[in-house]
Amino acid sequence: MDLRQLKTLIAVADTRSFAASAEIVNLTPSAVSQQIQALEAELGVVLFDRTRRPPLLNAKGEEVVRAARQVVQIMTEARQTVSGGSTGGVLKIGSIRTLSRRLVPAAFAAVRHVHPDLSFHLTVGMSEAILSDVAAGRLDAAVVAEHVELPAGLSWHLLLAEPLLLIAPKEWESEPPETLLTRLPFIRYETKVPLARQIDVELARLGIEPREVAVVNTMPSVIGCVLAGLGASVVPKSAIPEEASYAIITRPFANGPIIRRIGLVQRQVSSRSVVLSEVRRALADQAHSMGLDVPAAAQL
Repeated sequence: MDLRQLKTLIAVADTRSFAASAEIVNLTPSAVSQQIQALEAELGVVLFDRTRRPPLLNAKGEEVVRAARQVVQIMTEARQTVSGGSTGGVLKIGSIRTLSRRLVPAAFAAVRHVHPDLSFHLTVGMSEAILSDVAAGRLDAAVVAEHVELPAGLSWHLLLAEPLLLIAPKEWESEPPETLLTRLPFIRYETKVPLARQIDVELARLGIEPREVAVVNTMPSVIGCVLAGLGASVVPKSAIPEEASYAIITRPFANGPIIRRIGLVQRQVSSRSVVLSEVRRALADQAHSMGLDVPAAAQL
């Protein structure tokens, strides 16, 4: 068994195709097939169900792929550490959408002042997906909302705790905040992310059943609906663009501060630990400049 075979197996697993994986690992499809067969012979197990077209990983194959990802990641990071490339090259960072517009790019710019040879690859997605990418080694770290279940081998570093705010069209400025959700139609944020669940849970806790006028799955669209005068909604502070302040009002959501905790997730053992420390510091500094400090209560 060698690293090339493991990388080939991972490529086949990711593309679900022997032919497509051949382009990734710079081999012919027949060479890919030969490497997989050699790996199966060495392990003494069949990794693919070849009665299916295309062949699919079986249960043993899934286990070997998980182990292969760990081995390849360890070897890659060991080589980077030895070669002194841990603060250069490309840093692959994931981010949830609401923080990818201002906070993360500003942090990148700050880090580059310290490490001018560093470049960045930003992947924007849902917390669950980019967490999986960090665990699999496809990303070095990710800015995500707090997660109850953190995959093994990852660590969480709290960056900020931002309030959830009730927003409404400017003409409702004189209305008491407690009546906005009952008098105005509601724009509901519906997607499979912790933020959407957090808003729904808090509305239920308050006993509020808003009259939905729209259901959308991106935060910019939620804010766009409010800007258009369609109704009110609840959003995290970081999602509100500065240029929107002229047309909307913001009020505290519920009776006390309802917060969303944001952190940086990275592998517990990483050759990029030095530069990731700089990234965490830059993210925290930018959060401070945006008024998104971590209150003491949020650190518990």
